[in-house]
Amino acid sequence: MKAAVKKRTVPRRLGAMVLAGCTLWGVAVTAGSETVMSAVTALRQGASAPLSALQWELGDFGPEDGLSAAAVLTLSESPLLLSARQSVAKLLSTETPEKPQDPVEQIPVEETPVDTAPLPTEEIPENGITAKTLVPTTPEGYTVSGKVYISNSTDHKLSIQDLTASFDAGLTDEEPQILIIHTHGSEAYTPAPGENVDYCGNRRCLETRYNVVGVGDVMAQTFGELGISVLHDRTLYDYPSYSGSYDRSLKAIESYLAQYPSIHFILDIHRDAIEDTEGNEYKVISPVEGVGNIAQISMVVGSDGSGLVHPKWMENLKLATALQQNISQRYPTLMRPILLRNSRYNQHATTGSLLLEMGAAGNSPEEAALAGELFAREMGEYLLARSK
Repeated sequence: MKAAVKKRTVPRRLGAMVLAGCTLWGVAVTAGSETVMSAVTALRQGASAPLSALQWELGDFGPEDGLSAAAVLTLSESPLLLSARQSVAKLLSTETPEKPQDPVEQIPVEETPVDTAPLPTEEIPENGITAKTLVPTTPEGYTVSGKVYISNSTDHKLSIQDLTASFDAGLTDEEPQILIIHTHGSEAYTPAPGENVDYCGNRRCLETRYNVVGVGDVMAQTFGELGISVLHDRTLYDYPSYSGSYDRSLKAIESYLAQYPSIHFILDIHRDAIEDTEGNEYKVISPVEGVGNIAQISMVVGSDGSGLVHPKWMENLKLATALQQNISQRYPTLMRPILLRNSRYNQHATTGSLLLEMGAAGNSPEEAALAGELFAREMGEYLLARSK
């Protein structure tokens, strides 16, 4: 009988010793804390290994407020913290929001160059960069819906039924309807030899006629000619600092949406940078009869793959799919595959947000401007027809 009692007593004593040790730890961690906030901060820094098994010893049988065993231990030893247990639980459960990420380095899609001779034109000066027309020649590695190829680098599985479903964003009678913005506004093109370009970095330039802001000007004008009200933000959010440009452009987007809730579409205009396997730069073109060589376009759609909140990313992808399907009927080589990426690219702001890569660094400003004009006209006419 005595042996049985002794066997039951030993575990209790061990548990009491562990409990006492944890209590001393909690008191030591929060020693010198004069406020609830400072005590919580100390608790966060010191609680690297919560002992949840001790909650039974404390009479705390459920995670009703989400506090760990170590937190409960500390609260029980401090009248100040114990009286504010609910406030402490809220503070400990508050997550610090992640900042929007700058885009990962874009790896060119392994598209196959096709033999399409550039069209001779007197209006578009030749800049001497090797031209290629990139189109997929096989569905391998892509999700294919009609004439639309999607390069999916996320873990999300795509279905044709979802991709072809009706998208949310649409035109209304309010103004403005579209916001054109440039998170990397200094991204520039390659003009014809003889033009003196003052570059401020690797193919970056502050002069509008050579960078993507100039393409945005053409697009805004084209939308306006169709009767669609556009707000064009020409700010260079990537200069003088490239880092944090998405943070800065997001603040602007949120400000615009607060002032103009009529904005349903946000187009972030960029340009790509493409090299071959030997490091030689080239430009991407789509020969269009009666127009000339137009820079090829790729749409980039962000998702929640990076962990940032973006519940309606599929709406943007459905919009991109519908636009590309429509454009590819008339211009089969203009659009490169849609890129579905893990990064969010601030596209959680509306269900009509797209990132557009208008050509590449090797394209001329004129080729990119023509691409912007054609895309804006096709998108505008498509949305107007859909709104009727």
